[in-house]
Amino acid sequence: MGAVLKVDNVLKSYDDLVAVNNISFEVHPGEVMGILGPNGAGKTSLIRMIMDIYAPDEGEVNFSLPAANWQSRVGYLPEERGLYKEAKVKDILMFLGSLKGMDKNEALVAGEKWLAKFDLTDNLEDKVKELSKGMAQKVQFAACVLHDPELLILDEPFSGLDPLSQDLMKEEIKNLAQQNVAIMLSSHQMNLVEEVCDRIFLLDKGQKVLYDTLENIKNQYGNYRVNLQINDNGVLDNWLTDNELILNYNSYRQKYNIILNDKVGPNDFIAALPDDIALIELEIKRISLHNIFTKVARGGLLNAKENI
Repeated sequence: MGAVLKVDNVLKSYDDLVAVNNISFEVHPGEVMGILGPNGAGKTSLIRMIMDIYAPDEGEVNFSLPAANWQSRVGYLPEERGLYKEAKVKDILMFLGSLKGMDKNEALVAGEKWLAKFDLTDNLEDKVKELSKGMAQKVQFAACVLHDPELLILDEPFSGLDPLSQDLMKEEIKNLAQQNVAIMLSSHQMNLVEEVCDRIFLLDKGQKVLYDTLENIKNQYGNYRVNLQINDNGVLDNWLTDNELILNYNSYRQKYNIILNDKVGPNDFIAALPDDIALIELEIKRISLHNIFTKVARGGLLNAKENI
């Protein structure tokens, strides 16, 4: 199936600052495309060009949506929260739904269904100023999806959410992708985003750092991280020191945090473990996107202390 959104060599400068430098990517139905990077990487400028808030200095943004009303088929959650503080939640839902071409009652019914997912049905009559930051975030998310968009653009969707609400938001994003919605998600919280994204575009200072499927990026750049706990403190120290399988490690009491060298996999490590260690717990997984970014974009070395 063709791309819903195509970004082709867009460039945006502010005086002498190049915020977005010749960026190209696509977003397809049913996938979650992650636009990741630290603060100031150019993510928000990129999104504002896609939403036609800014015009690119060069390049094009194209949608496979009806040209006359493409914005009514897009859901947009901006980084800056723009809910009217004095308005009631139900009025916000009806107003924003009407901007997408919905009847107000239709918008309210759809909005109530979304609020029920977030356990906010009892807050329909509340004014926005009476909501917590996390509650307001969930209301604004409901408002941007109640019209069943074909393309959903989320800028920092996890901002202000507690861990339980973050998990709920991740599940709803996955559910929308399963319903064939094309989703572009921007965030600097790489640990959260990598749990839901199919493909990743990693930005730094307006430049492309990585663009591939999450699996390919992990295969290409992702060393393995090992967390283990043993019965006898210090037994592993001699084995770990100057071991060609190990990039670096640290330990605290009976717990070890280890980063394996490039091309060393879980089977290699497990097969090489000394026979006489008494394992209590063993976990092996890829290192995080944050560390991959540090390694590729910053030229830094992986540090086991950063992975505790």
